[in-house]
Amino acid sequence: MLRLQKAGCHNINFVTPEHVVPQILEALPLAIKGGLRLPLVYNTSSYDSMDSIRLMDGVVDIYMPDFKLWDSQGSLKYLLARDYPEAARRVIKAMHEQVGTLRVDENGLALRGVIVRHLVMPGLVDDTGEIVRWLAGELSSDTYLNVMDQYYPAWKVKTEAKFSEINREIRVNEFEQALAAAREAGLWRLDRRWRHVRPQFDFVEIPPAD
Repeated sequence: MLRLQKAGCHNINFVTPEHVVPQILEALPLAIKGGLRLPLVYNTSSYDSMDSIRLMDGVVDIYMPDFKLWDSQGSLKYLLARDYPEAARRVIKAMHEQVGTLRVDENGLALRGVIVRHLVMPGLVDDTGEIVRWLAGELSSDTYLNVMDQYYPAWKVKTEAKFSEINREIRVNEFEQALAAAREAGLWRLDRRWRHVRPQFDFVEIPPAD
């Protein structure tokens, strides 16, 4: 963490970190003693235990959860987790109770709050509608939502017939429907900066510790 701060990073981003929450909590006092001052980001699929989220209360500055699907049957089919929607609602609400809506500095850099990400899926815009209505109603109409359109079929989706309905990229009108649903729900902080992104693996060398 101190090496990343020295390298000029704006935050410390823990990606899918539930399985190392104890180690993070053990390391932080040492990092803070060494001069760590960056915001801490908890970046997750939202399929987390409430125990982990409670342990992060007062520690995490920025939560960045995905909210993937609303329908339990779709979650069972695509995520192998029928209870994903329930788990996501539970943990995202707890995150919002801890840190509130997103606050940024004068340069637009996140300081504290929740940033929700939602990947629009082909043929599943109804899920999007339910999700955005829940975010606006249960959290706040000021919730910051990153609506993403970069889904593309890969792996089993391209080889197994049971996934044929999502074996395509989303259509332009589906993405526009998703944005319209978010606005109709009352959400207005809609991030579209990462449109048409494909995975890139750019490795950046981090300077060695002193």
